[in-house]
Order: sequence, then C-alpha cells, then structure tokens
Amino acid sequence: MAKEFTEIVEIIPGVTVKYENHIMTVKGPKGQNVREFYYPGIDIAVNGAEITVDTENPKKQYKAMVGTFASHLKNMIHGVTEGFEYKMTIVYSHFPMQTKVNGKTFVISNFLGEKKPRIAKIVGETTVKINGNSVVVTGINKEDVGQTTANIEQKTKIKRFDPRVFQDGIYVVDKA
Repeated sequence: MAKEFTEIVEIIPGVTVKYENHIMTVKGPKGQNVREFYYPGIDIAVNGAEITVDTENPKKQYKAMVGTFASHLKNMIHGVTEGFEYKMTIVYSHFPMQTKVNGKTFVISNFLGEKKPRIAKIVGETTVKINGNSVVVTGINKEDVGQTTANIEQKTKIKRFDPRVFQDGIYVVDKA
C-alpha cells in the first residue's frame, strides 16, 4: 500500500543518527540528544542522509503527528550542531534584585523587596550564565532550554501589584 503522507528530514554532515526500538539518538559536535518516538501507525526510517517519517493513515491526526515528529527531529539535529540560546534581561525599578546560579537552580533574591528568595529549576543539561542585567540560557535540547527560560520568567511574575507600575521581572528578549 502506498504511503499517505511523508515528511523527509535532511541529516546535516557531521551528525550521526541511530533509530532502534523507538529511540532516536542524534549525535553531533555539541553533544547527543536522545528521545523516544512512538505513535501507532507512524513509521520512522533512517535512509543514508535523510530521515523519513510517514503514515498510511489518511486521518488528519496522523498527518499532524508526522509533522510534529519531523519538527522534533529537525530541532534535535539543530541542537547538536548549533544549539539553542535564549537571552533574557533583568528589569527592576524599585528594588535591585540579585540573581545567581546555584547548582541546578536559579536563585532570585530581593525581588520586589521580598525577604525569601525565589528559586527556579534549571532543566536537563541547560546552562545559565548571568552577566550584569542579562541572563543567557543555552543548551542542545530545545525543550529543556525553553522550560528553563519559562521557569525563570514565571518566578518573577507579579501578582499583588499593578503591572503597569511594577514592571520588574526577568523577560525573554531574544531566541536563537
């Protein structure tokens, strides 16, 4: 039977891809990404310099899942070759906040004059660097980098004050 829908992902030179037992391993110059890919009715195959993701089912949800798998594979390849970098900026007008990285946590002290520090979790193998009023979050796994950035941003969400007056927080300014 002919395949109903197919997506092809190109493998960049210098990247090795292995797919066994629904586990995709992508190795490149920056490191290794490992992820499970399984959905009934969807086939993934590594053929030379490309990965094919296809399905025989004509339903919309299967076509959507093929596209999702292809996007995840592209992100894995991009991560091990170039990596992901999110730039954030620290904004305060009332109380100068102090930030530091302590192991797998990002500590925000003196946020709006609070005595207790706020702690955001750093996910996976993500690295966080603080330079003055800028925070740079980098890593090879897009989901880990994005979740770490979201954790930091959520910890400085203002609840009891007017956000038009108190614009203090840590915000994403650039994604690369």
